Amino acid sequence: MPICPTSRPHTSIVMPANTVQLVGAAFALVVLTSCVGVLLLFKRVREARAKRIHPQAMSTSTKMAVRLEDVQAADNFRNLFEVPVLFYALVAVALAIQQTPGWLVIGAWAFVALRVVHSAIHCTYNKVYHRLGKVCKIRPRSLLHEADPQATI
Repeated sequence: MPICPTSRPHTSIVMPANTVQLVGAAFALVVLTSCVGVLLLFKRVREARAKRIHPQAMSTSTKMAVRLEDVQAADNFRNLFEVPVLFYALVAVALAIQQTPGWLVIGAWAFVALRVVHSAIHCTYNKVYHRLGKVCKIRPRSLLHEADPQATI
């Protein structure tokens, strides 16, 4: 006899391994976005203090663009709310229809890995051809010479 007459037997929800891995990839992208957000906060505060900029002087993106020089983390943070939104939508659809094939999980983790590499480059030395090359698997030199044969990487 149960202790409480209204209690029900405990039932646990078991998710397939692919579903767990897909949710893990989405969570990893959330963690990346959070890390870039924290980095952005620290860089903004440090630069504002160093230049003695009052917070109200940075109340809009236009005012901020005039006063701040280190905008790489801000640009990357903004990027993490563009294309990844489609990734999150795909994950949501896959979970809603309960279809998480192996290729989707592999693609999700590959996407997350490429976003990590892209963010690392974008927030550090920020060579555009390196970001593009790592994400698109394109040789930067071939792009560069098509656009401007005299340029160097």
